Amino acid sequence: MSFVPMAEIRRGGILESLHHGIAVVADADGRILQSWGDPSFVTFPRSSLKPFQAIPLVESGAADAAGLTEEHLALACASHSAEDFQVALVRGWLERLGLSESALVCGPDLPRSQADQISVIRAGGDRSRVFHNCSGKHCGFLTLTKHIGAPVGGYADPAHPAQRLYLEAFSELLGEDATRLPRGVDGCGLPALALPMAAMARGAARWAAARVATEARRTAIHRLQSAIRTYPDHLSGRGSATGRIVRASQGRVLLKGGAEGYVVGFVPEQGLGIAVKLADGTARAKMGVFSALLGRLGLVDAAESLARDVEGVINDSNGQPVGEVRVTLPD
Repeated sequence: MSFVPMAEIRRGGILESLHHGIAVVADADGRILQSWGDPSFVTFPRSSLKPFQAIPLVESGAADAAGLTEEHLALACASHSAEDFQVALVRGWLERLGLSESALVCGPDLPRSQADQISVIRAGGDRSRVFHNCSGKHCGFLTLTKHIGAPVGGYADPAHPAQRLYLEAFSELLGEDATRLPRGVDGCGLPALALPMAAMARGAARWAAARVATEARRTAIHRLQSAIRTYPDHLSGRGSATGRIVRASQGRVLLKGGAEGYVVGFVPEQGLGIAVKLADGTARAKMGVFSALLGRLGLVDAAESLARDVEGVINDSNGQPVGEVRVTLPD
């Protein structure tokens, strides 16, 4: 395994920390166009797989049968912050399904921001499964489960019909049997797959190009792309790096971050896929690295400015700048 320097943290102009990682750019024909570090490195994309997991929700007709909107589809791909609009969507979605939050496999949590946590506690609230960042994905699986008449309980089991539908779609995009990939358990309780960085970039490129055999699956992917493009803040939160990058690219670039320093990018009009992993699992620099990569690929203007905007400044507890995240991606 080999990683390359990708970002450094400087405080007062002095080097404080280094982040190494791997990045791969592929096209829908399976060619690796550029790579930094070892593209054969196997790891977990974690939540970066959510746009793939959401395919059967749309392809099966479950989304339309439940009357879901593009906002719901974006939330099915989200690792949301439990902001007010996201929580309202999740609660309304469960009502549509006639289910309580106890049906969600993901555990109880508090909203991501301290201000939202304080609001919940002051109102006499507590941790809730609807606040979990993966609750939109879980609502998607529950919708699919009810639509196909499968047992609502046990949808986290890899052998559950809803999981099998996801694995079948993912297998087509990977060009290999996803059921044979190494597997762990994600933080939300659902199965987590591990695969080489190169395979993830190829799969992302095929998702971007909707390179699939059936019109139903192609349409499903296009609808998910439209939802992410239209509602990028739903994927994380208002003012998030995800939303800023989608807007900076004028919707040409879509992306989904994952835990432990992972992010996957999709460029539909060029059929490109991008996979980035920071070796130390930090989330701190990955969006800056991803933004710099977009500049290298000519997909955004002023990439250095974008990288600084999404996570370039380190502030102290008074909100004053005291350091910076500097991208050092090799040529």
